[in-house]
Amino acid sequence: MTPDTGEWDGRGVCVAGIGVSGRAAARVLAARGARVTVVEGRDDEERRAHAAELEALGVAVRLGDGDTLPEGTDLVVMSPGWRPDAPLPAAAVAAGVEIYGEVELAWRLRAPGSAPWLAITGTDGKTTVVRMLARMLEAAGHDALAVGNVGTPIVEAVLEKHDVLAVELSSYQLYWSSSPAPRAAAVLNVAPDHLDWHGTMDAYVAAKSTIFERAGVAVCNADDPISTELAEKARPQARAAFTLGVPAPGQLGVVDDLLVDRAFVADPAREAAELAVLGDVRPFAPHNVANALAAAALARAYGVPPEAVRDGLRAFVPDPHRIQHVAEIGGVTYINDSKATQPHAAAASLAAYESIVWIAGGLLKGLEVDDLVRSCAPRLRGVVLMGRDRARIAEALARHAPDIPVVDVPDTDTGAMDRVVTEAAALARPGDTVLLAPVGASFDMFANYPARGDAFMASVRRLPGAEPAVPGGEAR
Repeated sequence: MTPDTGEWDGRGVCVAGIGVSGRAAARVLAARGARVTVVEGRDDEERRAHAAELEALGVAVRLGDGDTLPEGTDLVVMSPGWRPDAPLPAAAVAAGVEIYGEVELAWRLRAPGSAPWLAITGTDGKTTVVRMLARMLEAAGHDALAVGNVGTPIVEAVLEKHDVLAVELSSYQLYWSSSPAPRAAAVLNVAPDHLDWHGTMDAYVAAKSTIFERAGVAVCNADDPISTELAEKARPQARAAFTLGVPAPGQLGVVDDLLVDRAFVADPAREAAELAVLGDVRPFAPHNVANALAAAALARAYGVPPEAVRDGLRAFVPDPHRIQHVAEIGGVTYINDSKATQPHAAAASLAAYESIVWIAGGLLKGLEVDDLVRSCAPRLRGVVLMGRDRARIAEALARHAPDIPVVDVPDTDTGAMDRVVTEAAALARPGDTVLLAPVGASFDMFANYPARGDAFMASVRRLPGAEPAVPGGEAR
């Protein structure tokens, strides 16, 4: 698509951050004639290499200074990691300079007649739902692309020719956006998270709520009070909901072993469309059934037929580190859910198994775990704790599960996960599940949650009786 430089030619734009989204924004804007300066607080070999690539395109780059607003700036494009009270956005506000997020920029870059958006936000499940949705759309014959925090940067995707975009939106991205009007949008669930960024739960919820403000169809989770409340406050053209129970008219839900639609049918009061069977949902767990129903609701809102919902679910390949089956050794199942980095996600994972040796710990980011521990206590065979905030989890266990054996592993060296897994294996009995659902972020011990999950899987495969690893593993 040939850039239309008229709106951007000569405009002074500061792009905050030299990560994937920041680089994409800088490339697109430079191609449209803007005077682009990228600012980045860190300065290392990787970022210098990225800077050299951008400078070859005529983009100015300032490494080691992410706080100062460049002279001549009349627009700042914020990457998701920048908090609203950081020096750079604060300086922009003080100077009266407009601020876009990457999603806002992408929406404004769209050409007339470009692909509609089906948008997803929520505390948990966003990536799974957006990928399920893309498979359903493809099964219906559409040229669909999953974007947002996955795959192609959204500012580049909107310039390509596609029938429809499945867009994952975080609360960070929604905070800096005000214009997107998706064809349909879903709020999967809302629980405390990222409060260190937003400041309060109210601010976090407010950011999530913006996804419904201009949506054609608002899809909520009937089993989640906040999601339901946000949809009720919205003024979309239409509303629908999904539930793990039997659906009422206007809802998608479960009847026996069937996923059914009583929202996007000709007569919701008397009619239901069979979409799939529970066995089509992989990995099978209650929260993943909810993910499948959310994706189905958005697909049906776009006109996807029931058989394409089924075929899309069957074609969906789960991402690693999300309730990923690792091995079965001596009758004990080992599951990697390293992506469960806060209480809401860990609760969903723990609810999927009956008798659990739980591996938990990491950075809790100020979140409370008492409710989580109280709810999962009847399922616990034992607990192994690691990471910086393990003492807070231990205190909650002492209050709500005092009879459950707890092993504390204070080590943080490269062999720590081996000791964690060995202790968990010693607590487990045939029929149990050893579950890595850390409830905390990984950065105290690992580069990221995939690195933590990889370490767990490698340690499991070193246990006596483990079969040789299958390349790539299997998420199910």
